[in-house]
Amino acid sequence: MTTHEHPTAPELDARPELDALDGLVRHTTVHGVPTLFAPRPGEITAGLAFRVGHADETLPTSGITHLVEHLALYHLGLSDLHYNGATADTYTLFHVTGDEDEVVTYLNSVCAALRDLPMERLETEKEILRTEAGSRGKGPLSQMPLWRYGAQGYGLSSYDELGTRSLTADQVRHWAETRFTRDNAVLFLTADRVPAGLDLTLPAGRRFPTPAPSSALPVTPACLRGEDGHLVFTSVVRRSTAAAVFAEVLGRALFQDLRQKGGYSYSAEADYSSRDAEFATLTAYADALPQKQDAAVGGFVDAFARLRAGRIEQAELDSARGKLLKRYDVPDLGATLLPSYALSLLTGHRIQSPEQLREDLEAVDVEDLRAVAREAWDGGLLQVPARDAGWAGLTHAPRFSASGVSGTLHPSLEDDDVTLIIGEAGVTLSTPGGLVTVRYDACAAMTTRPDGARSLTGLDGFGVAVEPTLFGDVTAERIAVLDRAVPAAAIVPLPARPAEVIPQPRERTAPAPTDGRKEPEGREPVGRVTGHFLLVTALATLWPVLLVALVVNGIKDSSPMGLAAIAGFALEFLLIRAARNLYRTGQPTTPQ
Repeated sequence: MTTHEHPTAPELDARPELDALDGLVRHTTVHGVPTLFAPRPGEITAGLAFRVGHADETLPTSGITHLVEHLALYHLGLSDLHYNGATADTYTLFHVTGDEDEVVTYLNSVCAALRDLPMERLETEKEILRTEAGSRGKGPLSQMPLWRYGAQGYGLSSYDELGTRSLTADQVRHWAETRFTRDNAVLFLTADRVPAGLDLTLPAGRRFPTPAPSSALPVTPACLRGEDGHLVFTSVVRRSTAAAVFAEVLGRALFQDLRQKGGYSYSAEADYSSRDAEFATLTAYADALPQKQDAAVGGFVDAFARLRAGRIEQAELDSARGKLLKRYDVPDLGATLLPSYALSLLTGHRIQSPEQLREDLEAVDVEDLRAVAREAWDGGLLQVPARDAGWAGLTHAPRFSASGVSGTLHPSLEDDDVTLIIGEAGVTLSTPGGLVTVRYDACAAMTTRPDGARSLTGLDGFGVAVEPTLFGDVTAERIAVLDRAVPAAAIVPLPARPAEVIPQPRERTAPAPTDGRKEPEGREPVGRVTGHFLLVTALATLWPVLLVALVVNGIKDSSPMGLAAIAGFALEFLLIRAARNLYRTGQPTTPQ
């Protein structure tokens, strides 16, 4: 091992697993940055990776890492270098391919920019990121992180980069100074030595661990309704060679059952990708025409059930294993594996030599795959285009909050069955399907508009839009309650909207499905049980008993009861109607 201007990084020496790289990959430090290098003929490919990504942000600051990446590359915009940057959930990578001088120029420029970001470009780069997001579009997998993790951590990849609206220069500068440091970085190079003239001077800091995962799924396996034409399954499994092999077996099984045999799908595939040091994300996808969606869902569930039962042919295992073994039968293997080794070092995952990886692959058997299949299914989330997947033993992912808040009632001006509640603890939208609540102490973000509109998103992913034009009596005083209660760090001001964009009440129609995320299938409407509702219900229950007693006594006494009886029954009718309206809208009478 060699050193480069700085003594060997303590983290590097303290990792015995680096011994597995002896004879394959060399390692050193350059200005305090751990550096891995292995030779390969031709141009050099280099990557400077930092342990920071989308999952480290919050919803109000989402996009800050991407913004630093763009600012760091600005001065290279007109260069002829073959380079790029990438921001993922847990890392940010600056990479380049070129001759030795070009690689040095690129890496030196990136580090110089990180030390002193061109803040005069801040607003321009924010706009560029918003444009990039608008042109990127959403895919069928885009909402899966939100449903699993909520509006935080690994779930933020489902959201637009809200921070591009309000981040300040000080916030961006601080993020770069604390996250883009030499102690939070790893460099890799496909070369037999570290090029001369390399200057990776960066501030000192610390290595940040990968974020702890959150959960928005109280029960798994779970299902949700998605877009027509797409079937998506994700799960979180322990990182292992067996899990990587299982992904190959699953992909082949889906392709054979859904495309070759059933003819339901054109694409049917599976993927295995690391999430952090200990866990990985397993993803399976299949498409289907509307008339074949139910059959595709059935075929998918049946294929998974076969694997869970261990009905896996040895030929399936051998074929998947053979494909993975080919990854290690390439020239310049050390250089090929550099990005993987660098990210493992960055995230704290165990580093293995190619020989150890081959041995692990050879040791995988059918029982290992069966265990992974069961683990994957037990933690799975299935997005189906069909009506329902409850028949397969899946629980509906929660589409409504478990409870609401008490406060002032604001009836919808469009739908008699919808009411907004603004309270001291949070806001609730009461709909025929259920309650959607965002509590202020669990508010991930609240966007604000000068016209008074507020949109609150909870850490669990549920959201409530407060539009003063769409609900009755949402005055400036009630909006002020939100502004005072939501933590300042969660508030994201948005620019004014043109008058024609501000929503106005539509003509009343039949209630449309409404919830915090999407409407569940086959779920009965849920109302609100309040103190007023309980009181009126009790009166409506007791009054008939009293009425009957009065009528019976009147008959015994031979007293005329006709008019009194009619009045009594009319009162009972009004009590029942008031109880119904209180349950549905929070008011004893239907809002007009």
